[in-house]
Amino acid sequence: MSGGATAARRLPSGFTAPWLMLLLPALYSLVDAALVARGAPPWQSLLSVLAAVALPWRRRFPVTVLLLTMPGSYVDDIWLAPITAVYTVAAERPQRRVVVPCATLFALVEFFHWPVSEQSFELSRDTALYAIQSVMLAAGPAATGLLARTRHELATRLDELTRGQERESRLLAERVLSEERGRLAREMHDVVSHQVSLISIQAGALQVSTPDPAAAGVARTIRELSVRTLEELRQMVGVLRAGGPRTETPLAPQPRLADLPRLIAESGLAADTEFAPGDRPWPEAVERAAYRTVQEALTNISKYAPQAAVHVRIRARGRRLRVEVRNEAPPVRPSQILPGGGHGLVGLRERAQLLGGSLTAGPTPDGGFEVRADLPAPSS
Repeated sequence: MSGGATAARRLPSGFTAPWLMLLLPALYSLVDAALVARGAPPWQSLLSVLAAVALPWRRRFPVTVLLLTMPGSYVDDIWLAPITAVYTVAAERPQRRVVVPCATLFALVEFFHWPVSEQSFELSRDTALYAIQSVMLAAGPAATGLLARTRHELATRLDELTRGQERESRLLAERVLSEERGRLAREMHDVVSHQVSLISIQAGALQVSTPDPAAAGVARTIRELSVRTLEELRQMVGVLRAGGPRTETPLAPQPRLADLPRLIAESGLAADTEFAPGDRPWPEAVERAAYRTVQEALTNISKYAPQAAVHVRIRARGRRLRVEVRNEAPPVRPSQILPGGGHGLVGLRERAQLLGGSLTAGPTPDGGFEVRADLPAPSS
């Protein structure tokens, strides 16, 4: 790992600054050096300029930059560059073994300023005040840097606590959802499964007892549909109790395009079918969505227009599968309409959108109704 990458990993997010914030301390340190070093020898001015020029690298090499600012502070009495360097050391290297020696070094350099005079070693009031000033000049930026570092760490901890609370809330929501799924599974098993089982038993009894071959055929169809519905219902109950689609028990074979002719034949509707899905294999999700679209459309036609002519078109259009189910205006409206929740087409539209396709449904100009779905196959 390079030095830059290591520094970027060490650098707290609160200290990442744009280039202007990196150069601004160097600029005002140059102004400080120019004001303090007026009339000084060139070599003293050069040391002050070196202290200012080194500041843009203070976050990557804080201790090194601090050492580069010390000569200028010692011979030219500059403040802004070493103060900035001490602050950066405290913010980037908050260990006591690093901060204390660096701040002490700056305090000593400031107190024993060049040229060293005998007054610096006298036990006087002025010497004590100057010593206090030197200590405060070094301790102030060090304490501020440590405070900034602590503030950043507290913000990081707070962010971690917030994420932990969000994670706990999500787990609680998932647990509530799992309990609700279990309740729905029990309701489906106790109510729907019981009713469908009764329909299957009654249809089987009618098939055996009736002397009418047509009635026996209808009863056999009802019984087969009831048994198939029970199988799918048991699968859905198993998925709900498992809390999601992941379950060790494999699902029964899902409906495919090849099952559509049988579905249309069992619907009992006068359907005109055009089945041309092409030679290419379609993804299982696309075939299942096409099957459910036709199934829902035929169910709605059986409810609202059972005697109407029906047209079913399954055609391949490039990488898209076009599904169209349309019924003409019914000659007679049914006297009793089976209840519906109105969620079938909504679910089909969501299924199509999840696959990246679309579904439209609405009345036709001739008084009928049409459902059209475009289901794309994902790029291989």
